[in-house]
Amino acid sequence: MKKTLFLSLALASMTMACKQASKEIQKETSNEDSVFTTSLGKEYSIPAPSEKLLAQYEEAQSRYEANPEDVEALIWYGRRTAYLGQYNQAIQIFSQGIEKFPNQPKLYRHRGHRYISIRKFDQAIADLEKAAELILGTPNEIEPDGMPNALNIPVSSLHGNIFYHLGLAYYLVGDYEKAYLAYLKCRDSGSHYDNIVSSIHWLYMIQQRLGNPTLADSLLAPIHADSVVIENQSYADLCRLYKGWIPVDSLMEQGPGGTPSNDAVRYGVANWYLYHQDTSEAKEMMKGLLETNSFASFGYIAAEQDWIRIFGKK
Repeated sequence: MKKTLFLSLALASMTMACKQASKEIQKETSNEDSVFTTSLGKEYSIPAPSEKLLAQYEEAQSRYEANPEDVEALIWYGRRTAYLGQYNQAIQIFSQGIEKFPNQPKLYRHRGHRYISIRKFDQAIADLEKAAELILGTPNEIEPDGMPNALNIPVSSLHGNIFYHLGLAYYLVGDYEKAYLAYLKCRDSGSHYDNIVSSIHWLYMIQQRLGNPTLADSLLAPIHADSVVIENQSYADLCRLYKGWIPVDSLMEQGPGGTPSNDAVRYGVANWYLYHQDTSEAKEMMKGLLETNSFASFGYIAAEQDWIRIFGKK
């Protein structure tokens, strides 16, 4: 009887602790990181999440709290937290996971991604290099999408995403040689055309930036006019521009920035002008991109770094 009473009290205590922890996390999600400050000192209010995003977050949180030793539950809890714009909190969740599962490459991959979001590029590189080390000799696997495409068909893989984000982190600090090697591994990680166009876009830009236009053009060989992409249409369109199949003006008809897809196009076109010695137009396009509110997109972050490093602006 006493033992039963003790267990009941212990269970009640644990339940209350979990509820209190949940309330604290909810409070942090509502108040913490309500304003994001970029490397240029610009401040943006974190937009209120949609009901759908909030429901997905709460579901992921509940699943993790019910199964704290489930690494996949922890990863989704961190991912859903990041989708709310709470990048620092997501990093904390992934860090707690790394303490429990120090040899799980997925945790380093996702924490590295969010270090990019908050502009801590050296930490991102360290995490993504660790993830790349941990996947050596392991089979690749499809990585499920947190925000599925229209066909609900995942187009990326764990290995591909690790090398994609590692290449991006190197690119953002201006280490183009290492970025190039990472994107080669990204390209070779899967045969899906979405993976091909995304990696080749960065490979092409890197070699153009390094002053190797002939090598850059040779990298476009796998790009075909009749190939179909599911998700990475912006990268496919940029590769078509690089092949000379479409005029640059046709890409800008897609409209202003403000979405990751359009930001990718705007950044790619800005660099196209840069390669063609039209520095003034490149600068104006990057300036326009930086005037949008899409502070978390890779196109915005890359333009921000170029604005600081190439144009010497702060």
